[in-house]
Amino acid sequence: MKYFERYIEKNIQVALASSGAVVVEGPKFCGKTTTSRVFAKSTYSLISKSEIELAQASPKSVLPGETPRLIDEWQNVPDLWNVIRFEVDSRDEKFGQFILTGSYTPANKADIYHSGAGRIVSVKMRPMSLFESKESLGLVSLKNLFDGEDTTFFLNDNHKIEDTAFYICRGGWPLSVISNKEYALNVTQNYVSTLFRFENSSNQKYRNLKKETFTTLLKSISRNISTEAQRKTLINDIANYEGRALDPDTFDKYMEALKDLFIIDNIDAWNPNFRSKTAIISTPTLHFVDTSIGTSILNISPDDLLKDSKTFGFFFEDFAVKELSVYASTLNGEIRHYRDANGLECDAVIHLKDGRYALVEIKLGGENLINYGEKRLKLLSEKISKAGLNKPSFLMILTATGNAYVTKDNIHVVPINLLKA
Repeated sequence: MKYFERYIEKNIQVALASSGAVVVEGPKFCGKTTTSRVFAKSTYSLISKSEIELAQASPKSVLPGETPRLIDEWQNVPDLWNVIRFEVDSRDEKFGQFILTGSYTPANKADIYHSGAGRIVSVKMRPMSLFESKESLGLVSLKNLFDGEDTTFFLNDNHKIEDTAFYICRGGWPLSVISNKEYALNVTQNYVSTLFRFENSSNQKYRNLKKETFTTLLKSISRNISTEAQRKTLINDIANYEGRALDPDTFDKYMEALKDLFIIDNIDAWNPNFRSKTAIISTPTLHFVDTSIGTSILNISPDDLLKDSKTFGFFFEDFAVKELSVYASTLNGEIRHYRDANGLECDAVIHLKDGRYALVEIKLGGENLINYGEKRLKLLSEKISKAGLNKPSFLMILTATGNAYVTKDNIHVVPINLLKA
């Protein structure tokens, strides 16, 4: 199988050099094990029933091996966490001992993760970005923009909006990416259909959950993607479309499971601490870890997106947030969103840990939408300036197609297939 270099490799390398063990977390099929094997010198997998039972009986038996030792799907035997923590403490070489991969968090995650502080660090892996899959030319770098470099004018004639629609529905799953285009969507559909199989899971929390309820909830999230829909809205949506209601406790239980399974990747609100009485809306925006989960669950095809610009816009925003999240994590940053009580919004705020930030509007493209995005970015920039806060490093409109250029107001217009970290 062809291997694509991943941005997360740098994060794993740094973590191995500074901690005893590294946990690579993320959804099923995003490439955690394949990428971890780049660094591992030995491997033990906890996938089959017999492997799990052996490790449950004797957790220490899976530890011996050349380091870094990869333990795949460690969460199937949660006791391994403390065993590895003590093992790291007992060895002379403190760093780079173990790599743990997992596609869900264990039931007692709070206690477990707290006990590993200082010894075990977590790194989150998402499905592939377009630059990682070699489908972005990478002519515009977020790092360079943060460092003050301007976007040069780039023609983008070979990329069509149909291509973006396809990427949204196919997703960034490695096996979908390497598949022939005519079969890639089928591979993605097959992946999504297996997201909720927990036959070998030792965690009753998941084994007792129903696939049908997951599907019902995912459909509602998909219909409200890239919005700040609250619990009541989603519950009502389920009742209206599915003809049955979820009680709030059941809803919360399944939403928590979706987070633990790394299926939803909601983004929190950005609060720049304006010196005003304007209330900042703090509700997170609904997002998938990969947009193809939403399109698959609703049986939406690329052609369907092209026929409905409103739906296309919501799913493109979700897709763009995923792309930005991959790139931002490489720069030691994260994605937030902004909306205040006066209706002023910003689709994405790229916030770096050193305090720098950028404002991004996400639009399909076309003169009218780009002009609207410009207007919103300028209004928020003016508000920030009047408040005496640090200015954004740059302003960007991220589009689904078109050329890359800088407007007269110094706003970078960048098609998504030209972007990289």
